[in-house]
Amino acid sequence: MARKTASDDLLAPVTLAVGQEDLLLDRAVREVVAAARAADADTDVRDLTPDQLQPGTLAELTSPSLFAERKVVVVRNAQDLSADTVKDVKAYLGSPAEEITLVLLHAGGAKGKGLLDAARKAGAREVACPKMTKATDRLAFVRGEFRTTGRSATPEACQALVDALGSDLRELASAVSQLVADVEGTIDEAVVGRYYTGRAEASSFTVADRAVEGRAAEALEALRWSLSTGVAPVLITSALAQGVRAIGKLQSSPGARPADLGMPPWKINQVRQQMRGWTPDGVAVALRAVAEADAGVKGGGDDPEYALEKAVVTVARAARSRGRA
Repeated sequence: MARKTASDDLLAPVTLAVGQEDLLLDRAVREVVAAARAADADTDVRDLTPDQLQPGTLAELTSPSLFAERKVVVVRNAQDLSADTVKDVKAYLGSPAEEITLVLLHAGGAKGKGLLDAARKAGAREVACPKMTKATDRLAFVRGEFRTTGRSATPEACQALVDALGSDLRELASAVSQLVADVEGTIDEAVVGRYYTGRAEASSFTVADRAVEGRAAEALEALRWSLSTGVAPVLITSALAQGVRAIGKLQSSPGARPADLGMPPWKINQVRQQMRGWTPDGVAVALRAVAEADAGVKGGGDDPEYALEKAVVTVARAARSRGRA
């Protein structure tokens, strides 16, 4: 999990989250926002990318308010800020405003190092969010996720989960949440195997593959076969979510290295083939549909099978959104 390397005050004037692990970076932001809203439910949150933070913007956002409102200003990819904007941020670090928390997300490394050094020198609370490239780190992450929920899992179960899902921390975190929600008592290797390996894994991902390829009829056929053989509906929504997210990830970072994407080369080649008909809007539509289906199969709807069929059709249509009016 993310490591705090400075003051652990979530409402410190400046929080610096350093690394390239998206899940940990997002969690660092959520922790600060949650703490701010616990102190003031009306906290204003501004989440900005480098192109949205122009020279003068930070001064405008942090200027005193008549109502003295609490505010959280999040700056993503701070290493990509323009030179003039970096000057603004450095100036702000020397005299941060009251009731405002600035959260800088920085990839680390040489690019933008001057800003990184300035934030550290100013005493920013720092959260380390490194990429977990080692299997041992991912195993420790899974164990930590179970501990955080207050549930126990055997060492063999944690290892089986890492072996089944690989390097994507979001998938690992999602799997832990799913197992904790669905299974009572200690989670062992047999439970993980039932959910994430063998025929169930193959059939659920067959449904997802056909859906993201836009092959609705084949996806529905695979879905019905999967359900008839006892595959848990939650496995199918999980596979659909992974398939759509992989397309969105590669679509937004087409030139990224496999290690940066958290996918092996063979998976990237597969996703490149699958993403040809997709648009960013299509990805958004598909993710909403999968989220609705997930809620439906977990008790939010009367007919889990219908919820899954609806999601599969919506995903398949989204896969053909490019070129359509």
